[in-house]
Amino acid sequence: MSANTIKKAEKLVESGGVIQIEDDLFQIKSSSDPDKSYFVTSDTCECPGFKNFYKFHHGKGLKANCSHLEAIRIFKQNS
Repeated sequence: MSANTIKKAEKLVESGGVIQIEDDLFQIKSSSDPDKSYFVTSDTCECPGFKNFYKFHHGKGLKANCSHLEAIRIFKQNS
C-alpha cells in the first residue's frame, strides 16, 4: 500500500471523517470531495479507487484496498 494512501487514511480518521454505523459498516468522507462519502465494510468500498483497483493492478496478486479501508483499520486500532 502506498504511503499516500496511508496518509489520506490517517487524515480521514483525525478529521472525524469516519462514522461507525454498525459493527462492520462505516460511512467515510471522500478525501477529495467534502460533499461525498462512501459506505465501507472491512473488505469493500463504494469509492472509484476501490472499484478500479483490479483494473490498475490486475494480475499482481494484491487485494483491493483504498484509503477508506485503511481508515477503518486505523479507526479500529484507535478505539
